[in-house]
Amino acid sequence: MKYFYVLLMLFSISGFSQSGNIQGVIADDNGLAIPGATVLIESLNKGVSSNFDGKFTLVGVPEGKHVVTVKYLGYASLNQDVTVVAGSTVTLNITLSSESTELEEVLLTGYGLSGQTRALNTQKNKTNITNIVSTDQIGKFPDANVGDAVKRIPGITMQVDQGEARNIIVRGLSPQLNSVTLNGSRIPSAEGDNRNVQMDLIPSDMIQTIEVNKAVTPDMDADALGGSVNLITKTSPQGFRLSATAGSGLNFITDKRILNGAFLVGNRSKNNKFGWMVSASINDNDFGSDNVEAEWTDEFEYNTGVNDADGDPIMEEVNVNPYANVFEIREYLVQRIRRSFSANFDYNLDKNNTLYFKSIYNWRDDRENRFRLEHEILDGEDIEMGDFTVDGNGNLTSFPVEAKRQTKGGIDSKRNKNARLEDQRMQNYSLGGEHLIGNVQLDWMGSFSKASEERLNERYLEYESEYAVGFNNNEDKPLFSPLNANDASFADFELGEITEENQYTEEKDINVFVNAQIPLSVVSNQDGFLKIGAKTRMKNKNRDNDFTEYSDETGGLEFLGMIPTRNYTDVDFLAGEQYAAGVFADAGYLGGLDLYNTNLFTGENLPEEYITSNFDVNEDVYAGYAMINQDLSDKFSVLAGVRLEHTVINSQGNELEFDTNGDVSGIQEVVDESSYTNVLPGVHLKYNISDNTVLRLAWTNTLARPNYVDMVPYREINREDEEIFLGNAELNPTTSMNFDFMAEHYFKSVGIISGGVFYKDIKDFVYIRQTEDDNGFEVYQPLNGEGANVYGAEVSLQRRLDFLPGFAKNFSVYLNYTYLKSDSEGIYNEDGEERTDLDLPNTAPNMFNGSLGYAGKRFSLRLSGNYSDAYVDEIGGNAFEDRYYDEQFFLDFNANVAINKNLSVYVNLNNITNQPLRYYQGVKNRTMQMEYYEKRLTFGIKYDLFKK
Repeated sequence: MKYFYVLLMLFSISGFSQSGNIQGVIADDNGLAIPGATVLIESLNKGVSSNFDGKFTLVGVPEGKHVVTVKYLGYASLNQDVTVVAGSTVTLNITLSSESTELEEVLLTGYGLSGQTRALNTQKNKTNITNIVSTDQIGKFPDANVGDAVKRIPGITMQVDQGEARNIIVRGLSPQLNSVTLNGSRIPSAEGDNRNVQMDLIPSDMIQTIEVNKAVTPDMDADALGGSVNLITKTSPQGFRLSATAGSGLNFITDKRILNGAFLVGNRSKNNKFGWMVSASINDNDFGSDNVEAEWTDEFEYNTGVNDADGDPIMEEVNVNPYANVFEIREYLVQRIRRSFSANFDYNLDKNNTLYFKSIYNWRDDRENRFRLEHEILDGEDIEMGDFTVDGNGNLTSFPVEAKRQTKGGIDSKRNKNARLEDQRMQNYSLGGEHLIGNVQLDWMGSFSKASEERLNERYLEYESEYAVGFNNNEDKPLFSPLNANDASFADFELGEITEENQYTEEKDINVFVNAQIPLSVVSNQDGFLKIGAKTRMKNKNRDNDFTEYSDETGGLEFLGMIPTRNYTDVDFLAGEQYAAGVFADAGYLGGLDLYNTNLFTGENLPEEYITSNFDVNEDVYAGYAMINQDLSDKFSVLAGVRLEHTVINSQGNELEFDTNGDVSGIQEVVDESSYTNVLPGVHLKYNISDNTVLRLAWTNTLARPNYVDMVPYREINREDEEIFLGNAELNPTTSMNFDFMAEHYFKSVGIISGGVFYKDIKDFVYIRQTEDDNGFEVYQPLNGEGANVYGAEVSLQRRLDFLPGFAKNFSVYLNYTYLKSDSEGIYNEDGEERTDLDLPNTAPNMFNGSLGYAGKRFSLRLSGNYSDAYVDEIGGNAFEDRYYDEQFFLDFNANVAINKNLSVYVNLNNITNQPLRYYQGVKNRTMQMEYYEKRLTFGIKYDLFKK
């Protein structure tokens, strides 16, 4: 409430000022907004930058005649006369024409101001350390989803899912340590066990600009320990615009087609008061992956055949080298259909008041069939002398296994198509306003966001057998082979289980904020302002799963050889032709089973399969901030402030107990509540050595809240396996004190060279602790580690090589490299000893992007590479059990040809290196997973029409 008293007082004071305001929009000659332009009155040493919508506001301008100068990197300055009347606002709309460029010619098959020009001008004028990238900069027709586009930004790498970039890692830090917003409003997560935003859910052609804030300011959400990624949607143009794209392609792994299409249309009313833009996008991709997985152990024991006094078998341990105790071959067939719809409107009530509405609806259907051949070594009690062999080097070369052939699918319906259907949706609706009251700029916004993931009627049909296998002892390419092919005949596999499960996860966000920016010059004749604001974010996350196992009452499914099957062995299996998947139950047959007919099947609900995964969490965040942005001279400015965030959490989980026979002995609901408050100061310094050379220094404090699944108070006590799994409602948020330094030089020919260093002092990071309690039970629980230090450096170069002679001047380079070093304290192994050999989990030491492009007046070519180093992904009970995400290098090519001003064609070739998703256990050559996707070719045509 005190904010409003301050505002009222300032409103009153502003009424006596003999000054007025200048407000307007900067656009190019196509009517597209120009962000990042410098707008100043040099005689008054007063200036601002245009925002992402091209809008600018100069407040407190003395009445009289003035000259407004617009500066834009790579273009000649533009001067325009304006007369200001006290107590009123003058509208000044400015058009920057491509003819005013200082360059010899405009390239990149573009007409008007390029996306790269817009992005670099915006980045240059930001106070904090930021990377701004226009999707046009990455390629005239960029990657299909935002995740693949984001990975080109300095210090960014991505975790992939089915060959597409999904989870974002900023400066080597884990996805849950970063935040993702849409037009400044938080994007909820559709996944149940984490806070990761599914970047592959959002098509890149719906996004105009990607803003990565590596040092957040007090007016931004503080839960951005690694960084904050803001996705800015396309806004209504200053004139009529129509854009359409149609394309196709081919997935080399399946030789199946890709289809994509998009359109955008927008305009403004004749009186310029009402602007609108609607757009839609669809991408239909039929593909798959070839996968091999293994789990490793260095312990082996067998049954001696002799019992002790209690009648229990006496076991004997054998010293062996590490071996795969679980081995799987998986074949995935996937159809992914990504749709997106957006509608944005704005209305100028008058010169001082604007209302806007922004919306986006993303919907992805993911149909998947998976065929898995799994081998797992039998329990030691079932292995006797003679069942296994060990060679002279200590290698376990043969042993008995339980083998399973499993088909994953769904029901036979128009939507499911006999496949598991994962229906993911993310929607965001925002209503806001921008107001100029005297000299005070006031903005507000209320938004509703929802993300959901629904997987209904997900079916598994599994057949089992037991036989002996030989193990090749190749840690890089592990392989199990039946010692007797007849023993492993698919027809003799017996029915193991038929199951169906339903999963639903939902996250809702309601955001409300208000900001007021008030002119306040602390230093005479230098621009400055005070900005204050408040925000409330109310979040609910819940997951509701169930699981049913069915018994076959007819006997018609007893053996795999009795039902329709299909052989999925592929001589072109990308992990190697030696991996023969073999025969599985046909997906169409599984989908057609009438499991609900009680004459054919009997179903049993099994809460032990899902109950501890279900939860309901309410998380409310109440925040307020105040900050001052002050020019200390015409070159030096400071932004300083503090943010206060208070978090209240109410969570509900479930407790599940098993008796010594493995039967469920109890289920009950568990609830808990907690709260915490964080005070987060920050200072940003900016020094302009020259118009095009900038130094930045920042001290910030940020946080990352625990994943939902970690802070739910669930308990699972298994007395048969002597294991306990616990949640932890008392987890503290991870906090970090951050120091950043960055130097940037912007080339007149549109480009940048930059370099910087950063340091993060992290407290209370979260990891899963494995211990043994007094009763000998293995206990797994998320706990706070003591602390970690992260040191890093990054360099970047974007440059058109216009200083070279002849055609070589049309080449351009895009290079960036990030180095990261981390150490952690307070991580303990299963024996209670502190681990001193670990980096902070999910921190990649080296990341690199490189691109070489050639752009003529009507065509462009680009070859792009993306590299990220290996890092520890999951901490085990000891170093041997640690799981690592392996290094990856992607190479992509794209070409564009402009047929005329409005029409162009494109072709893209992605994943030229056939980069697999690979995990390894403990050491680099010990493969846990290798999943291959092959290359992807896309091509199409785009039409753009502008009428200002």
